[in-house]
Order: sequence, then structure tokens, then C-alpha cells
Amino acid sequence: MTATLCTPMALRGLTLRNRIVISPMCQYSAQGGIANDWHLAHYGRLAMGGAGLVLFEATSISPEGRISPGDLGLWEDAQIAPMARVAAFVKSQGAAAGVQLAHAGRRAASQRPWHGAGPLGPEDADLRGEPAWPVVAPSALAMAEGWPVPQALSLEGIAQVRADFAAAARRALAAGFDVIEIHAAHGYLLHEFLSPLSNTRDDAYGGDRARRMRLALEVAADLRAIWPADRPVFVRVSVVDGADGGQTVEDTVAFARELKALGVDVVDCSTGGMLGSATASRVPRGPGFQLPYARAVREGAGIPAMAVGLILDPHQAEAALTEGDADLIAIGRTALDDPNWPLHAERALTGDRWDHWPPQAGWWLERRAASLRR
Repeated sequence: MTATLCTPMALRGLTLRNRIVISPMCQYSAQGGIANDWHLAHYGRLAMGGAGLVLFEATSISPEGRISPGDLGLWEDAQIAPMARVAAFVKSQGAAAGVQLAHAGRRAASQRPWHGAGPLGPEDADLRGEPAWPVVAPSALAMAEGWPVPQALSLEGIAQVRADFAAAARRALAAGFDVIEIHAAHGYLLHEFLSPLSNTRDDAYGGDRARRMRLALEVAADLRAIWPADRPVFVRVSVVDGADGGQTVEDTVAFARELKALGVDVVDCSTGGMLGSATASRVPRGPGFQLPYARAVREGAGIPAMAVGLILDPHQAEAALTEGDADLIAIGRTALDDPNWPLHAERALTGDRWDHWPPQAGWWLERRAASLRR
């Protein structure tokens, strides 16, 4: 038996062993942006679970671009070696290693979710030594009531953002990553430039759709030029804001066409995040609820699309691929619940086999299965 979900996929000079991708999920567990043993164990177990690509969490390009004090970073050279250690182990287990580069914009200086997920305040500084820092955005519009009003970026500030993305990409290359993903979704800085809800500028970076897209496209062009020609570049988007007057499917398809022209290889299709929590929108949620958005981008822009969002069952994932909704399937919380989901999916779709499991586990499990059959 064969299944599309379990077949390799070539992206430039990189071949993924299957179509399953671990979606970036913030762990909020770094100190000074530096990866530690938590990240080694977390990403290591996801790679051992059989995914084709493990995308590391949103990794900040600058200290002020962090979502929280616990974010990973690639804003200084001291962060390269700890990330390289984790990436090397992921690759040793047969998965490709990717990193999502991000700037949080007006969502920066936030508490870790288990500390409340609100803006950092005096109590965070007093209790945990985690003071807030100034935040920036396209326009001086707070994300929500009770959140700080960001400083609108000057043209010099925008140029610095581009330089920071480029420097972080070079560090990601030095750390040995196979893939970089540019985070332009979920209400973070590049998405804030794309959306008319958060970008009210009247200069070259705001106004009509072409000007709102300008910074994200400049960053994509910069990183495509830096990243080796044999390695793919992904961009994560919120296909719709899910709010009145926000980003539309048509806007995102137009953006995806421009990304394709620049040499971007995959558009990672999510939704929401402009208002409220980073994944909030009015898009009704249910199994595979974002698949239609991935299909719209895939068909409208003629670019490979990655689908994410409550993809829970291997047969559901297989149908999404065979029916043309997406080219890659990303799982997030599903993988936190079961890091071996990709391996279980392969057995569910292709039969009772253990040869793709790490031998340290597969050897035992194969014998247990034989014993149970007897």
C-alpha cells in the first residue's frame, strides 16, 4: 500500500521523507534567546516521531522583536551554536530542520501564556525579573485595549528590520538549518504591515495593497538571496484576518503570486491573529477548518501550499493531499499530544510495518505486535 502523505517531496535540493511537517509552536523556554536542553528534547522527540520537516518555533530577529522573554533568538552569534546542536540532532533522526524567523511587532513584550498572555507589566518585573520593553509597529495603533501603543516605525526603523531579518537568516544558515520560514501571520510585524487593520501609513509602506505588501516582499527577496539556491524558503501567512476590513483571500493570493515570483517555495496557510490572541479570528473552527484557504492559495497563485489547523486523522490528511487542498500537512498540538503521530499515520495508511520507526523502539514494538497476533 502507498499513501501520498508518506511519500517523499523534493523542494529544490532538499527531499523530505514524507509530507508531514511539525508546525512552529512557541515553547517560551529560552533564556536570552538561547536554546537549551528543553529544546533539544522537545524537537528531538518530534524528529524521532517520523515527521519529514520539523520547523522550530518563532525565533526572534532582534531582542525587541521577541513575543515574550522566553523566545528563541538569532539576533547574536552566541545563539548559533546552541541552535546548531538541536538542529543537528533533528537531522540525525532523518527529519529536515527548519526555523521560523519572526518579529512580533505590537505583540512583543508579552507574558508567557501560563503567566497570563497579557502585556508585560510591573508585576512581571517584580516577580520574575522580566520588564517590558518598547514595541514598534507600522502605525501607532494598540493591538487591543490595555495593550501598549506601539511606536510607528520610521523608514530607518524599517530598514533596520530588513537588516535584522537578513542577519538572522545568515545565522540560521550557520546553524545548519535546511529551511527558513518567514513569519508573516498571526498579527506579528510583517502581518501588521500587510493588513489594513493595523497599517494606516500614507508612505511607501502603507495605503494600497501593493504598498502594504512591500516590506514583506523585500524581506522575502532579501532572504531568498541569502539562502542557498538548493534550500527552500517558506512564508507563513494568515490567509484572512477574520475581521471586518481586514486581509482577504484575494489579498493573500496576490501576495502569494509575488512570493512565487521571488522564488519562495511554499506558502504556509493559517488564519487570524490580527485582533485578540495570535490565532483568534471569526473563522469557524472544526477539523481541517483551514484547508479551503490553503487550496485557494495553491490554486490562485500556483504555488505549493501547506495546510494546518485541526488536522487530526491520517485519513483526513491523506484526503487533503489527494483532493488537491495542499501539498504539505502541518500538525501542531496533534504532535504535542502524540509525538509519534507521523509514524502511527504511516502504519494506518500503509499497513502493519515497523521499519520506519527508530530501531531502538521499532525492534521491540514489532515483536510485541507479533506476540499479540499469536
